[in-house]
Amino acid sequence: MSGFQIKEVRARQILDCKCRPMVEVDIVTENGRIGRGAAPTGNSVGMYESYVLRDQDPKEYYGMGVRKAVANVKEKIAPALVGMDVRDQRKIDETMICLDGTDNKSNLGGNAVYSTSIAAYRAAAALADRELYDYIADGNIKTVPIPSFNVMNGGRNYGINQAFNEFIIMPYKARDIEEAVEIGVEVFQKLESVIEKHTGKQAMVGKSYGWVAPFEDPEKVLDLISEAVSLCGYQDKVAFALDCAISDFYDKKTGLYYLNGRRLTSQELIAYDKKLTEKYNFVFIEDMLDEDDWEGFKKAHEQISRTLIIGDDFCVSNPARIRKAHEMNAIDGFILKPNQVGTITEALDAHKYAVDNHMISITSGRSGGVVGDVVMDLAVGLQIGFIKNGCPRSGERIDKLNFLLRVNSLYKDCSLADISGLIRF
Repeated sequence: MSGFQIKEVRARQILDCKCRPMVEVDIVTENGRIGRGAAPTGNSVGMYESYVLRDQDPKEYYGMGVRKAVANVKEKIAPALVGMDVRDQRKIDETMICLDGTDNKSNLGGNAVYSTSIAAYRAAAALADRELYDYIADGNIKTVPIPSFNVMNGGRNYGINQAFNEFIIMPYKARDIEEAVEIGVEVFQKLESVIEKHTGKQAMVGKSYGWVAPFEDPEKVLDLISEAVSLCGYQDKVAFALDCAISDFYDKKTGLYYLNGRRLTSQELIAYDKKLTEKYNFVFIEDMLDEDDWEGFKKAHEQISRTLIIGDDFCVSNPARIRKAHEMNAIDGFILKPNQVGTITEALDAHKYAVDNHMISITSGRSGGVVGDVVMDLAVGLQIGFIKNGCPRSGERIDKLNFLLRVNSLYKDCSLADISGLIRF
């Protein structure tokens, strides 16, 4: 056992890609191996996610500081973990969960717990002299996932209220990862001139670095993207996806959703989305209803057959919510964001439940991302079919694409994942 024990747990405040403070943790083993983890956060944050502890001090980063979470790592988590076997991920994570004692990790901070959980996972891989993705897969790397690209950003931008949050393209018929990346980049770049041609205005950059959707009508936005795809000659290789994140446009008092100048009931919104799937080819639609609209998700899954119904804020990578959604027959799968649930163990349990119950698990980064995001190790290590990469702009998003290109080149006979069995159109 010598050398496998945790010797030291260090923590600090660093910045994410949006210059917001986040927690970073190092775990050092007795024989000097180091694992490092950081906890990015998103723009669209579900109300059931693991709690991000911030200082609320207006004098530092407008209250966004995480020094309290950093102190919790140093003063509370570290003493509990020092001496533990770094290879026992479940015991490490369960120790932190018990130490926190809340359902959403609001005592220690989900950002403190999650960063430490990643650091332990990476330290264990370092002990085995392996990259983390190889450690997860035990060397069985056969494919890399198909990337998808958030090329157009919705939300509230420049006076436009586009209720759907992300308009996504997926090169699902690319011959290999190199062509898949090239397709995403070319279509994204072509889209700029298409937007300017149809609006007469300069294309604007959104909060998630894609182009700002210039119309409130989702069909007009999808038509712009379709034109860019066709101009690049990829219409036979590209399909769409949507991350609606519609909770931001849901009025809990009236029970109505805002969309393109109208107020819609849950059933009306389902009917609208169904119409979209009959006009365009979608691989998946994510969070098409509010995160508490359980009956709505069930109806959507019953009524919409031409795409995969996926939960993100609806599931928050939480095994209990995923199990309930599955038992209600409300979804085909979920977005796997480990920081939503707060530990690597809980995220892996969620993924295992998906595999055991013929559901889809889709890894995704967060809008406040980092270079070297652990979700890429999970995507490759768990041999997931397709993932969400964000748009092909900004360093941490390009890093994810380069990660896939690099892994593909390192393994003989490694290929792009085949998701033909998942396509519903």
